[in-house]
Amino acid sequence: MINLREEVRANDLTKGHRIFLLILVSMGSSIIYAPAYLKNVIYDPLMEALNASNEQIGSLITAYAITATICYLPSGIIADKIRMRTLAWVGFSSTAVLTFMYGLLPSMVMLHLIFVGMGVTTILIWWGIRFKLVRLISEEEDYSRNIGLSYGVYGAAGLIMGVVQLAIISWMATNMDMAVRSLIWILAGIILVLGVLSFLFIPKFEGEIANTKENGFSLSELRDALKSPVVWIAAATMFCVYFYYTGVSYTTPYLTSVLGASVGIATFVSVIRTYGVTLLSGPAFGFMAKAVNSPSKIIAAGSLVTAISIVVLTFLPSNQAATIIAALIIVLLGFIANGVFGIVSSQLTEGKVPLTIFGTATGLLSVVGFLPDTFSSKWFGAMIDEKGNDAYPQIFGILAGVAVLAMVCAIALILYVRRTNARTADAVIEAEIAAQGTIPPAAAEAALAETAVEVEPTRG
Repeated sequence: MINLREEVRANDLTKGHRIFLLILVSMGSSIIYAPAYLKNVIYDPLMEALNASNEQIGSLITAYAITATICYLPSGIIADKIRMRTLAWVGFSSTAVLTFMYGLLPSMVMLHLIFVGMGVTTILIWWGIRFKLVRLISEEEDYSRNIGLSYGVYGAAGLIMGVVQLAIISWMATNMDMAVRSLIWILAGIILVLGVLSFLFIPKFEGEIANTKENGFSLSELRDALKSPVVWIAAATMFCVYFYYTGVSYTTPYLTSVLGASVGIATFVSVIRTYGVTLLSGPAFGFMAKAVNSPSKIIAAGSLVTAISIVVLTFLPSNQAATIIAALIIVLLGFIANGVFGIVSSQLTEGKVPLTIFGTATGLLSVVGFLPDTFSSKWFGAMIDEKGNDAYPQIFGILAGVAVLAMVCAIALILYVRRTNARTADAVIEAEIAAQGTIPPAAAEAALAETAVEVEPTRG
């Protein structure tokens, strides 16, 4: 048996221990964020239990998102300075405490403080854990497989929790306050158990803490990342994709308010849309991106289909047959949005962002990409409060427009990569010709140097 007080490597752990840790961190990455984003699954029941308006529900996400945006970059630094075991059990346990408080259904002022607190516990403390822990428990050749398994466990855990949520809401439909309260407390209990398991079973890993100056935060890496066109194009793409990825959650109240579906049906559809499709969409879109050798092509196509689907959903008539069609479209939107969102970060690889700045680039991607959370929920909630059902065509119009912008950004990256590759190829040809004495070597060297300066940020 491994002594958890001593440093270990992946091959020091038994296969069962490694699988257990993979399941633990993957479940955690699904469940620890469930309390903050509960509105995505049980929008109407949550609003009723909290006695809140649409705008107030949105403002809670805004409070969480602003805190998260501040915490994304430092969370990566913290993950390199503090052991995974400490970050895991502290992140889980502190989030569980805040979730128990959330379950008391306190005042809106207190709820805003709780959501700010969860922004700290789930992002600053826990955000950097998942991928690093999967890397630490994996042999080099097993990492890609384990990340794929991690996404599968993530989706399965979310789906199971979604079914549990649906069962509780349906069972206690006559007392929605108690149903929501019970649901939140169940989430808190599970998160607390994950914290205890983390404390007991995550070992100290050899080399997990950066002790040298070279492994710490570097302003030069941040500068290089900020100068890279690929990083900014990828960040713009992720901003748009995440905007419509989260905006699709407004199809849940649309089903009940406009199309007249029951809360049970709307919740079931939202569970499938949010969690069920994750089991298939991530691997499917990853396979397609690999097949065409360009994530941006799949992002562009997926975003176009999303825009068209949202427009179709907007113009459906209000009858029972339309409700069935709407449910199918909503599940399709969830499948595409989940799949596209899962491969957006691959644009950094497509653009050949150097490994030396890849971590910093990923942090910037998170900061810019998740910005929609800081305003979209509050904005859309205020629109619904003001205009009622008339707000949904406007909301869906905005989402369709953003999906088109995501397509444009993805195409922009494709064109940039082609232009960069063409310039690099031309410079190499000119250098080869110069070596054979056809053109002056100095001129060829100058052309190659000029091109190299332009493509340096994207060189792998």
